[in-house]
Amino acid sequence: MHFLEWFSIFIVSCIGFTAAGHALLHKRDSRSALGWVAVCLTFPLAGPTLYILFGVNRVRRSASRMRRARTTIYPASLSTSAHSDYVLSSSLPQYSKRIAQVGHSILGTPCLGGNCVEPLYNGDQAYPAMLAAIESATQSIYLASYILAADSSGKRFIYALEQAMSRGVDVRVLVDGIGEKYSWPFISRVLRKTNIPVALFTPPHFFPPELHLNLRNHRKILVVDGQIGFTGGMNIRQGHVLAKALAASTTDLHFAVRGPIVTQLQDVFVEDWFFATAKQLTPPVTQADPRGDCLCRAVVNGPDAQSECLNALLTGVISTATHNIRIMTPYFLPPRSFLGALLSARHRGVQVDIILPSTNNIPLVHWAAQHILGDLAQADIHIWFQPPPFCHTKLLLIDTCYVHLGSANLDSRSLRLNFELTLEVFDTGLARTLRHHFNAIKKISQPLNTDKLAARNMPTRLRDAFFWLFSPYL
Repeated sequence: MHFLEWFSIFIVSCIGFTAAGHALLHKRDSRSALGWVAVCLTFPLAGPTLYILFGVNRVRRSASRMRRARTTIYPASLSTSAHSDYVLSSSLPQYSKRIAQVGHSILGTPCLGGNCVEPLYNGDQAYPAMLAAIESATQSIYLASYILAADSSGKRFIYALEQAMSRGVDVRVLVDGIGEKYSWPFISRVLRKTNIPVALFTPPHFFPPELHLNLRNHRKILVVDGQIGFTGGMNIRQGHVLAKALAASTTDLHFAVRGPIVTQLQDVFVEDWFFATAKQLTPPVTQADPRGDCLCRAVVNGPDAQSECLNALLTGVISTATHNIRIMTPYFLPPRSFLGALLSARHRGVQVDIILPSTNNIPLVHWAAQHILGDLAQADIHIWFQPPPFCHTKLLLIDTCYVHLGSANLDSRSLRLNFELTLEVFDTGLARTLRHHFNAIKKISQPLNTDKLAARNMPTRLRDAFFWLFSPYL
């Protein structure tokens, strides 16, 4: 062989071994690492090319750059020092301290006491409460939503925000750059015509080309005067108002929050606004007064985090359950660690109930979920399918006093790819109220028919298994 042929083989082999080494060092899943190592070494030219295109985690790398850009000028922090009088994790009942310790260990933040958390059912209750808060604003209104539609509900918010601006209130609206594409006309154009300050979170650009289908801001935040906040899973669009009985109606839960935890919600908005605009907000110097007995902790999760804290937190708190675990979610494709924790809890004798929509607005997710439900049912985990309208609620209840609420679904998109905001709430009253709501939904839901699931024909099984392969990206 000629020198050039040997040299070419040497270079190609180096490329293959380099790509294989990168996969070996950076892949967290051993099966994924083994697969990419085999591909890179078996096909030393095509394998590394495929690995560079599809195997390198650009989501985390891009998000890490975003984090560095933010923290260089505006260090992120959740304010607790201003409310040190309300750091009351030690006041939790003894049986709740173990579950509270999980969040403290993973997040490094204490629970804040003195809060009131009120559930609001659908847009019928949530929107009037949010609009009333906006109409009473005297200093500031910070609103973030994945979707803010330019329909009749959205227009009511726009009008209220315009009126607040005319009173001299500082108004800021942050909408996700992809989320706004769900409605027409685009809400950013509507808001700019009314001179309401609006920013888009990582919007797509054609020049220079930039399209982040991941890295979406899925958080829902409304903070008024630093005193009252709203968060949960509900977007702002007419479909959430069930009184209108639209064909595409969607049920959901949102929450009004009062007390020191509101400052943490405001901090998250301020940081996201800075990232989207490179302009720092100066919120009014106010201290939210204690308004109740709830202990709360904000969970800020995103691909820019050093670790997947939300997944670790949810897996950890499920592992502490002693009696009941209740889950309501529209999209159920959790990682293996979460499924393992559920199975382990059931083997300890914990009752586990999961409510899913009977008809999903994303069929691919429904099909992929069918592939994993059989194993859960065999372990005597109870799975229920809620009849229409489509349920968008995200809720986790553990035992008698733990509530986890917010914007995150139980899928890889929420746990790994999106920027999410959730709250841990320790309160027996709220837990009891939401437990009644959960049980009422369960009564009208249909249990998983295991015989029907097992009787799926081969094409259906193959379809479900095929889309399950893509569950990390659905």
